[in-house]
Amino acid sequence: MSRYKSYPQYEKSKLQWADRTPKHWNSVHLRWIAKLYAGGTPSKAIEEYWKNGSVPWINSGEVSQGLISEVSTYITEAAYKNSSAKWIPKNALVMALAGQGKTKGMIAQLAIDATCNQSMAAIVPQDLQNSRYLFWWLHSNYQNIRNMAGGDLRDGLNLELLGDIGCPIPNVEEQLSIAAFLDHETAKIDVLIEKQLRLIELLKEKRQAVISHAVTKGLNPNAPMKDSDVDWLGEVPAHWTVCRLKHAIKSGSSISYGIVQPGEPLDDGVPFVQTTNMSRGSFGIDDLQKTTKEIAAAYPRSTLEGGEVILGIRASIGAAHVVPESLKGVNLSRGVARITPGMSLLSSYLVLFFGTDAVSRYWELSKQGSTFSEVSIETVREMSLLIPPKSEQLEIEKSIKQRLSKMDVVLNLAVNKVSLLQERRTAVISAAVTGKIDVRDWQAAA
Repeated sequence: MSRYKSYPQYEKSKLQWADRTPKHWNSVHLRWIAKLYAGGTPSKAIEEYWKNGSVPWINSGEVSQGLISEVSTYITEAAYKNSSAKWIPKNALVMALAGQGKTKGMIAQLAIDATCNQSMAAIVPQDLQNSRYLFWWLHSNYQNIRNMAGGDLRDGLNLELLGDIGCPIPNVEEQLSIAAFLDHETAKIDVLIEKQLRLIELLKEKRQAVISHAVTKGLNPNAPMKDSDVDWLGEVPAHWTVCRLKHAIKSGSSISYGIVQPGEPLDDGVPFVQTTNMSRGSFGIDDLQKTTKEIAAAYPRSTLEGGEVILGIRASIGAAHVVPESLKGVNLSRGVARITPGMSLLSSYLVLFFGTDAVSRYWELSKQGSTFSEVSIETVREMSLLIPPKSEQLEIEKSIKQRLSKMDVVLNLAVNKVSLLQERRTAVISAAVTGKIDVRDWQAAA
């Protein structure tokens, strides 16, 4: 913030969410500067209300747009008249009072006249010129607003809580200057973030392509090829073995899943790996839930030994990891399969195979017609598998590791840059709406 000047005088703020503000600013509760009201939902039982409507109707998820100029749903005039939905004027604000995940507390401005559902609040300033500044103030306090109703818990906000929000009030000219400054500066930062996110996406695609090509086609571009007789695999090196996964596991072992009903989470007991651990790659003992010894004893087939492969077959389908030795004695949940490769197959190579685009296609083909995100253990057992000679498996692993290590350096730099840009965006907004920086004389560069 060093390149921006400060106001000449400050005083201790009366606001809960600002330590000090410019001396000439006022402060007031939101209820005294804006009209607050909730929306309504027409009866879903009357289909005609929801067909060929002309009244824009916003649901909670649409606040993520920030500026709402289009809506996904229109209701009819009859639906509007026979429900508690109310018109909200253009330039007013809407906030989600409830909603899944991060929706609660999100704020958006309307670029059109619209109505909304009962899980949203309309915030209509007495002077609509103030709307944009007010948007940035509420946006900057997103987490504080969520904390008024249990933070990340399911508790919902209400109009009474919103009315209690304290707001700093510069004069109208300053509010307009702050809003224009933030619209301009955040737009610039958002462009930079978008470029980095696109770079990250391209690097991830390249990373995936490196793994997929090496594991399914090999490293030698001149190697003779053969038809694998498997649609989703296509041609493969002629000297590689193509077989079912169930024929490549350790003799005497089986491919099986874990505990069906682990019971309530315990402080002490037998740890077990869940689908959430699979998707996050988090396998510290403290990251694992625990079940009773009696329940775990009923599933000896899924007790881990270390060195085998675990595979997500529910929710996190396809996520695969080599079991670290530290997990010896740990069990699995219903959504995770345990696979012990035979002598011809390295666990680490099998994990790479599970990470290919070809296997992703196999999972999709296996789920066709299913509405639930799960594949059966039989689907895993019957999967076609490519097995190069063991020495070649090691070469492929080494080559992939070398190529990915260089890409991961660039990927991590891009991820860190996004984090820094997001922090800067948050800091700029907070500094402007609380008067830590004076932007009254700011003008956008030509």
